[in-house]
Amino acid sequence: MNRKKSIYTTGFILVCISSLLFSASYNMLIPELPNYLSSLGGAEYKGLIISLFTLTAGLSRPFSGKLSDTIGRKPVMIIGAVVCVISGIFYPILTSVSGFLFIRLVHGFSTGFSPTAIAAYVSDVIPKSRLGEAMGIQGICFSTGLALGPALGSYIKLFASYDVLFYCSSAMALISIILVLRIQETLSNQASFKWSILRISKNEVIAKEAIPAAIITFLSYLGFGIILTLIPDWSEHLGFVNKGTFFIAFTISSVFIRVIAGKASDIYGRKVVINIGLLILIFSLLLIGVFDTMNGFLVGAVFYGFAMGILSPTINAWTIDLSNPNTKGKSIATMYIALEAGIGLGALFSGWYYMNIMSRIPTILFACSLLVLIGLAYMIFWKRA
Repeated sequence: MNRKKSIYTTGFILVCISSLLFSASYNMLIPELPNYLSSLGGAEYKGLIISLFTLTAGLSRPFSGKLSDTIGRKPVMIIGAVVCVISGIFYPILTSVSGFLFIRLVHGFSTGFSPTAIAAYVSDVIPKSRLGEAMGIQGICFSTGLALGPALGSYIKLFASYDVLFYCSSAMALISIILVLRIQETLSNQASFKWSILRISKNEVIAKEAIPAAIITFLSYLGFGIILTLIPDWSEHLGFVNKGTFFIAFTISSVFIRVIAGKASDIYGRKVVINIGLLILIFSLLLIGVFDTMNGFLVGAVFYGFAMGILSPTINAWTIDLSNPNTKGKSIATMYIALEAGIGLGALFSGWYYMNIMSRIPTILFACSLLVLIGLAYMIFWKRA
């Protein structure tokens, strides 16, 4: 009966569209931020563009997980989007290198809040037998924002200014808030906000039951930090006018595979599907590093999209499978802490080693593929206690 019941409720659809706009709002800045930082005189800090963002995103996860489990999913979604609105307004105001880096820190709080609450909300309204499928659909929307954002951002910059780009980012986040305001809260024992809720004890930071999913998430998303940091420069090196081209190819392929992967994980199990995703991820990183051509670059982007389209919804569903039903927000936050750590460290170390020397990019990608191989070995030998 659960498989026959439609998962396309009004609340689910609104959250998916809001997720798309939220993702687009901050990702539309990514391709242009390296050049913008250079124009401010901070070219040597390119590696911090992503790592600072993910630092605060990771630090905020324990708070977003606890708040999602106490005051509700809806308020936490709104908090994240509000941070995007404010950040977009302040980029044009704080025009020093230090001011820019400070805003990147603040902006990171947005992804520390909204995605945690969105995943918890989806798990509340979807039957467990179709959770992988639903995570795939929600992931399609988020990834569509991931692709459309950079492409739209580069287009806006071609015909307008950085300030217009920043204000458009704020506008997208504002619309996502309006959509969230129309959904119903799903947390049954919702409590009023109290400042004491923000006190986080040691046992509230990490959900031990979600650690296996967190390990795979960390190793999978190291490459994404590298991609976000190096692909804009690598795209320009290969002759692409629009530095969002990689993200378009990556997301189109990701969209096609997400629902299939989600359904497959519901039927055949999370472990089998994750192993396939890790194998494709290794292959894609090698492809991007080996082929120093536009066509090879795009083929690598397509396979990278396949890999992440398989891994993202399946790991999300696996995290919820492993979680305690009463602390789903905490488990989801644990997985996202690992995600932010992977992206942040991948960006930081790749930016540190890269130093604007193009010949070093393939080496970075090859090293990342070895780390993903470790993740595959872990999955092969992992058994649930």
